[in-house]
Amino acid sequence: MAGVPVFAELFDYAVDAAQRSVLFWDTLRQRGNDYLGHVAAGQPPLLTFAHELLLDGRSLERPCNYALLRILPGQNDLPTDPALRPFVVVDPRAGHGPGIGGFKEDSEIGNALKLGHPVYFVTFFPDPVPGQRLVDVMLAEARFLELVRERHPEAPGGPCVIGNCQAGWAIMGLAAVRPDLPGPILVAGSPLSYWAGAPGLNPMRYAGGLMGGSWLAHLSSDLGNGRFDGANLVLNFESLNPANVWWQKYYNLLDKADTEPPRFLEFERWWGGFFLMNREEITAIVDQLFVGNKLARGEVVSHDGALRVDLRNIRSPICVLCSWGDDITPPQQALNWILDLYASDDDLLAQGQTIVYCVHPKVGHLGIFVSGAVARKEHAGFVELLDLIEALPPGLFEMLIEDKRPEMRAAELVPDRYVTRFERRGLADIAALCGDRAGERPFEVVNRVSDVNTGLYQQLLAPAVRAMASEPVAEAMRRFHPLRLQRWAISDMNPLMWPLAAAADAVRAARRPCAPGNTFREMERDAAKAVERGIEAASEARHKASEQIFKAIYDTPVARAAAGLADAAPSAPLGADPVRRALARREAEDLRVQAGAGTLRDGVVRILLLLMNEQGAVDERTYRALRAVRDELPARHRPTPPELREIARRQALLLRVDREAAIHGLATIFADPKDRDMAVAALRKAAGVAGFSVEEVREGPVAALLRQGKQPEAIA
Repeated sequence: MAGVPVFAELFDYAVDAAQRSVLFWDTLRQRGNDYLGHVAAGQPPLLTFAHELLLDGRSLERPCNYALLRILPGQNDLPTDPALRPFVVVDPRAGHGPGIGGFKEDSEIGNALKLGHPVYFVTFFPDPVPGQRLVDVMLAEARFLELVRERHPEAPGGPCVIGNCQAGWAIMGLAAVRPDLPGPILVAGSPLSYWAGAPGLNPMRYAGGLMGGSWLAHLSSDLGNGRFDGANLVLNFESLNPANVWWQKYYNLLDKADTEPPRFLEFERWWGGFFLMNREEITAIVDQLFVGNKLARGEVVSHDGALRVDLRNIRSPICVLCSWGDDITPPQQALNWILDLYASDDDLLAQGQTIVYCVHPKVGHLGIFVSGAVARKEHAGFVELLDLIEALPPGLFEMLIEDKRPEMRAAELVPDRYVTRFERRGLADIAALCGDRAGERPFEVVNRVSDVNTGLYQQLLAPAVRAMASEPVAEAMRRFHPLRLQRWAISDMNPLMWPLAAAADAVRAARRPCAPGNTFREMERDAAKAVERGIEAASEARHKASEQIFKAIYDTPVARAAAGLADAAPSAPLGADPVRRALARREAEDLRVQAGAGTLRDGVVRILLLLMNEQGAVDERTYRALRAVRDELPARHRPTPPELREIARRQALLLRVDREAAIHGLATIFADPKDRDMAVAALRKAAGVAGFSVEEVREGPVAALLRQGKQPEAIA
């Protein structure tokens, strides 16, 4: 029978399948051992970079379980230059432990280290300090940023702060309360507008309504003896894609049993690190953010009323990285807060805020943080061009990245394979990108229902649950949580797993994979694909049913009437506040009247803004041109980054209010021949650096506008 091809193939496949099965189960055993070892070590941050502890938040006046680490450069990194802008990476506390921001060499931390920047990491410990609240975490993070600024007094501007996932809203809240601390802010995959999403695509947002609001978070915390188990959040994430969680990733491990274990174990070590929160922390997050969606509306207030978070107070440039492939934080949740804060482009301009966003076409939620391709492209683009982002005028910009081509103008100015440019956008572009917001209206009803259910729970059930809860029972519940159970049960704690190590060693020594194209191997893969498609179909049907049930309950006139919202008008953006609009109009009128009373720096920035508007975008080559202009001016005329931002804000506002007056005002600003000669020399150098000839600038549309403003000397 061995001579019959089909039986030979079957025998080879049987040996291969048996050996792969042994390697598969041994990898799961190693995962369990890694989990137990990580817990025994106190679950330190899973960073691939060496680091040292600078400040432990448990030692502060209002202690919390956060700490500040300094990342040490590796052998392949440039020596750290303390005069460069420092970077502070903050990981999310959303059930998992810290480390996702420095999981690999190609990462947010790695990109900054390679350029010689000082890098810091905000970590946290598995157990919260008793009584710890979100405001204590915010105060600790503020102290961390103060310490970073103290360590780098010569660095330009404040530190760049990167907030991943839910750390994004935490950093945004801190920047709103302490706008003096951070420099540019990068929020990656961060949900800031929790009710947003697209019909049929983002089912996770319906979970709160289907469970009756936030009362379950209160119940879970009470059952945990005052602490909430982060494993519940991880289990919620896993429910979004059961085909991958319960089948695809495991079959992929079985299918590639010879090569996949290292990658599988590396990721599972982080994914299996479950951290705890205090009752006060998780209930504030769920009540105010997930269900209440209060962050973008300026309604988040500390428990004592001392702090109110208004994102319009942020003065640093805000960079947003999101993806269409992210089913946890879709672009709508990452960007719609802009529409909640600002009623118009004029509001955004008057506020002096610069916002840059980049939408990846397909990477998933975790890929935003751990994908090497994203790190080398999108994250590297933000890191390398922060000075340019900080020099952008107020307004909304989209960051676009394309491959460098040899025929590009001034291609030698681009140091790597990508060319990054920033194209001006408006609020209408965000509205078109994110689609109709009518689907957010039912969540107003969910918020009301949640308040009622939570109040009933607090009055009727909470006292009894808290009386019955105890730490031994809570610890037993955590130990036997399904996500922990599947790890320690398949580890060396289980005597049934002990023979696996020896069996796996024997298999590796005598490994006999079947030949490529083996009929039975292909049949196995086809069957696995069929199972995956079946689970995906069932999951899709469940998601659709959840959406339909949600709409049937909450998206009806009766539901709105029962919640007291029948006559409620849609909420207006905060930017429409009449006092703020009046102040902006007054400033605009003052600028119009004094259009010719500016300084040399005002005039140069005004002309650069005119050039930028005509070109329609700013890219790396333009950035070099801006640097050339600044370097050409005498030292007394060179603005610092904060001064440049304020000059750009005022000049951009003037150009938007009265472009003609701004152009005519240049004649007065450059009336002194010395000033005019100095500005012309700087602009000529800028044009040359950017790859434009003097003739192109002289004959371009900006020159025509200047001629209309009766300034032929300025373009001679």
